[in-house]
Amino acid sequence: MYQALVGIGLPVALILIMIGVGLSLTVNDFTQVFMQPRAFLVGITCQMLLLPIIAILIIDLTGLSGELAIGLFILALCPGGTTSNLYSLLAKADVGLSISLTTIAGFITTFTIPLLGNWAIDHYAGESARFELPVLITWVKLMAITVIPTLIGMGIRMQWQGFAGKAEPYVSKLSIGILTLMIISIALELGGKVLTYLLQTGFAALALNVLTMLMGYLVGKWLVDNEQQARTICLEVGLQNGTLALLVTVTILDSTTMSIGPSVYSLLMFVTASLFTMMMLRKG
Repeated sequence: MYQALVGIGLPVALILIMIGVGLSLTVNDFTQVFMQPRAFLVGITCQMLLLPIIAILIIDLTGLSGELAIGLFILALCPGGTTSNLYSLLAKADVGLSISLTTIAGFITTFTIPLLGNWAIDHYAGESARFELPVLITWVKLMAITVIPTLIGMGIRMQWQGFAGKAEPYVSKLSIGILTLMIISIALELGGKVLTYLLQTGFAALALNVLTMLMGYLVGKWLVDNEQQARTICLEVGLQNGTLALLVTVTILDSTTMSIGPSVYSLLMFVTASLFTMMMLRKG
């Protein structure tokens, strides 16, 4: 079961997620970005710079090392996803901004993940490192599994808008189901070690989630001064694409241990995002 999920299920889940992003995209989403670029620039800067910096600080402060540290850092290189789009809708945030940030960040990370991922491997594993992210091969895989499916989703929406609207919710539910099976499978594969790893990474994963959400919201309020857009930046910066992180750690790097941080994080973020959404709805 584990090998089937790793080799087939995980890439399929991510492809479905990115098709779902494409199905939700309209030309108006990008038009709004160009008309009001400040929120987009703040959001993308937080995703590309603030996230990795906070991850490095948390890793150092919690004492994570080796594969556990690498896995958490790679997670920080995977911002956005359909989860942030969904919660932006639920929290009455700027959904168009959320989708635009998810899409553009998804393209940028095809370049940053192999480059910064290799830095993390060298930095946290040192000379004992037995892992490597081949830059060109990793870039091609990420393009094929993230960018191209997004473009396919956009094409489907342009041609069959009614079908796209009906299919989008089912695509998201199916991908979340596969991600859940993947997390369960990883736990079974690790066996007795899973509790130890959970204790080691749980606090760091929670800290990464909560701090990035908090910083995203505060920076958004400070630099954008728009409540809806601040909520969006909070969710886009604070909710990482756990499926993409697992694809890198499990499928490309072939490390079950590296997948612990992203797996724990993927479970925790639904709780924190739901709490944030309830707070925002009470706020109005």
